[in-house]
Amino acid sequence: MFTCTRQSLLSAAMQHAFPLLVAVSAVLGTVSGAAAQELRLLMVEQAGCYYCRVFNRDIAPAYKVAPEGIAAPLEHMQLRGPLPEGVTLTSQPFVTPTFILIGPDGAEIERLTGFPGEDFFWAYIGDIISTAQSQLAPPPEG
Repeated sequence: MFTCTRQSLLSAAMQHAFPLLVAVSAVLGTVSGAAAQELRLLMVEQAGCYYCRVFNRDIAPAYKVAPEGIAAPLEHMQLRGPLPEGVTLTSQPFVTPTFILIGPDGAEIERLTGFPGEDFFWAYIGDIISTAQSQLAPPPEG
């Protein structure tokens, strides 16, 4: 008799989902270009920050799988902690959360200070990622 466990269901789902994830990754890689894959979104946060908690609870899980999160993965940094290696900012953040789009060279491209709500966040982050991708994309061959 067949016994179904949560682990066996998860294993079967992953076996079927993996080829799909590989195909989606390949398509996204060709659409957004190699340089765009090197973008990242740095989230500057601190303990006790209410808006950081709200973002991490409500937005971060969706961001991770959204096109924006695939193009510029989220990286967390403490406000008073060291910068990630190779990152240079135009100025030191002083408000949490602050979201900073980092380019392939580690330099700051653009930032959003504070968390003005989900609707504004998605529109603004989508726009700056799209702009960065178009600026980083190689010129069309002609």
